[in-house]
Amino acid sequence: MPLFAPAGDSFWHSLKSSVCIWTLILLVYCFVASILPVWTLLQPRDYINSHQLFVALALLALGILAARPDFVAPAINPNPPADAPPILPFLFITIACGAVSGFHCLVSSGTSSKQLRAEKDAQMVGYGAMLLEGALAVVVIVACAAALGMGVETPNGHLAGIEAWKAHYHGEWGAMTLGKQVGAFIEGSGNLLGVIGIPAKMAVAIIAVMVASFAATTLDTATRLQRYVLQELAAAAGDRRILGNKYVATLAAVAAGGALALIPGPQGMGSGGMILWPLFGATNQLLAGMACIVIAFYLIRHNRPVWIMALPIALLIVFPAWAMIRETAKWADQEKWLLVGFGAAILLLQAWVILEALLAWQRARGVAPAPLPPLGAEATAQD
Repeated sequence: MPLFAPAGDSFWHSLKSSVCIWTLILLVYCFVASILPVWTLLQPRDYINSHQLFVALALLALGILAARPDFVAPAINPNPPADAPPILPFLFITIACGAVSGFHCLVSSGTSSKQLRAEKDAQMVGYGAMLLEGALAVVVIVACAAALGMGVETPNGHLAGIEAWKAHYHGEWGAMTLGKQVGAFIEGSGNLLGVIGIPAKMAVAIIAVMVASFAATTLDTATRLQRYVLQELAAAAGDRRILGNKYVATLAAVAAGGALALIPGPQGMGSGGMILWPLFGATNQLLAGMACIVIAFYLIRHNRPVWIMALPIALLIVFPAWAMIRETAKWADQEKWLLVGFGAAILLLQAWVILEALLAWQRARGVAPAPLPPLGAEATAQD
């Protein structure tokens, strides 16, 4: 519900739009949630969101079993958009978190680890969560590639089958915005829920809440992780008083996110984050490759077999880097210099980490890391 009606095109008038007002409210929430102990606000909020997600996922699973929709999306599109990227390497970064997720690796160390009852629960929680994430990815594929064909309403009337799918997935590749992608999922999911007796408007509301819940779980968690990163960088540089302070580091994280969110983007004020959205898929998978390198170092330090990590590391270094190089070259042709700068920086950082890993590999064999201090030994351990 809008708090203010849009009042003109100027910067200050645009700040009164409902999108910007809610953005500012959420930024304040992120600051508060990120400086409090995990169990004070972030964990209860996650607890509520998890129930929303479980209920929605269970309803979608029931809908799939009841509807048994046929896939209408062609296995091979005979008329792909002229500007569509090649299957290789982009197939492996399109379904990002549902296959493998570098961001979730950061979350597991930054927030999940602080909520475990015991260390032995980490395998069940971590592995089980990613299996569920993969199941959700399969549900999304079914909703977009099959359930969408059960029928959609368009300006040209009711469409079903492959024509319904084409109504969403047509035109140029670049015109397939995030909003259109989410819209296809919501409509397809609404069809599935309709089969089990949920009215169309309620079904759309349930799925919209589900999508918003995913965004909500990311906001405060990502802010907290960014605060950790800033504090660790400050500690490495010998600065524990300024950016090493959790309040200053959190303020810097929130300010950076707020500046990006509030600058004019593709959809106007409040959509600045969409400017960097094209970086997400490849960056997420590159982070997963870096996480696999960390896992390999854990194994070699404890004299355990490390060969099992060779193929995942190779795939998660080569394919995302390949995609990022192609995208960066395309952005350079389009003179999108901000994306070019970030893309090039990410590739350079990846190369740096790989070089550091190669240099440290032999020195790490059999050298177990120092034991961690007891829980609560430091005041920051409970942040």
